[in-house]
Amino acid sequence: MMIVAQILRRVASIAAVLIWVLFGLAACKSVTSNDTVDYKSAGAVRGPNLAYPPDLITAQADRRYIVQDGTATMSEYNAAAKKSAQLRTNVMTGIPGMRIARDGERRWLVVEKPAPELYPQIKDFWQENGFLLVVDSPSTGIMETDWAENRAKIAQDWMRSTIGGALDTIYDTGERDKYKTRLEAIKPSETEIYITQRGAVEKCTTDNTGACISTVWTPRPNDPELEAAFLARLMERLGMTQEQAKAMVAVPLGPKAPRAKLVQEGVDKAHIDLGSSFDRAWRDVGLALDRSNFTVEDRDRSSGVYYVRYVSPKDTGDTKGFFANMFSSKDDSSLKAKKYRVVIQKAGEETSTVYVQDADGKPENTPAGFQLLTLLTEQLSR
Repeated sequence: MMIVAQILRRVASIAAVLIWVLFGLAACKSVTSNDTVDYKSAGAVRGPNLAYPPDLITAQADRRYIVQDGTATMSEYNAAAKKSAQLRTNVMTGIPGMRIARDGERRWLVVEKPAPELYPQIKDFWQENGFLLVVDSPSTGIMETDWAENRAKIAQDWMRSTIGGALDTIYDTGERDKYKTRLEAIKPSETEIYITQRGAVEKCTTDNTGACISTVWTPRPNDPELEAAFLARLMERLGMTQEQAKAMVAVPLGPKAPRAKLVQEGVDKAHIDLGSSFDRAWRDVGLALDRSNFTVEDRDRSSGVYYVRYVSPKDTGDTKGFFANMFSSKDDSSLKAKKYRVVIQKAGEETSTVYVQDADGKPENTPAGFQLLTLLTEQLSR
């Protein structure tokens, strides 16, 4: 009996150790880094956390031990070795000429590389950070993520640290974010990259007694710091060190951009006056559209035109609300998004004018056009 008791005690001890090991592994899985962003889309499948550095060509075998056809000379060997060393140097230093550009309170990334080469790397970047893409348009250089939750905002209390991922579905911050990325090919070998964030927060709908009877997702203010954090992460993904990227992003911004002024012309006409040059107005209007519920489908910088459509906000439960009805075709039962043109014209050396047209290029002198200009004015004035 004593022997049996000893065996049972040993089995119990081993089982206890195994349970604590499993809890420890779960806890390790749930611990986030010191970074402020750790997003997770619903149903998302993350890409691999470890990725090959930019421009790295993976070798299938050690070429030193493969016999080449013909004769090999010392000069050919030295040339090959020099080329290999240059490749390693490029991988370590990342893309030359990569920098953060600023204009007032705006930040964007400038990379001396063609947009078609950058697009797949940026797409991988968002997927590696836990996002699903709902817009993926290499032809226009535009991508947009789905709504995702920042899991780093969840408090790491002792229970969650112990049980780990088993309770992940119970914890929710009540906040969601999505990001738009737009690539502008300024030159054949130079690209501007814009990242804009939109946020939503879950709020209670109360009855007469003040009790919460339901919840609804409502927009929350744009967070420039989140945009800056992902610009820094993208710079790291493209080959820059973490210290360099954070130092570039941390440089103070300049003075706020001139405020936009909505001007009404008579009863049914309106436009926006901007106290900035065409280049700055083009950039600011593009960012304002990215931060709103309007999706940029295409653009023509030479003509100063953004081609946009209205996107009804997800997760608000208001798909047939005021804004959705106003910016959608009434004769379409599916509420297909209506298309518009946002036109920017140079008015002077440091002044520009913004108009709204319909899909055919005619003035949009309707309540919808006026509302679109009102929304843009609010974004441009922030």
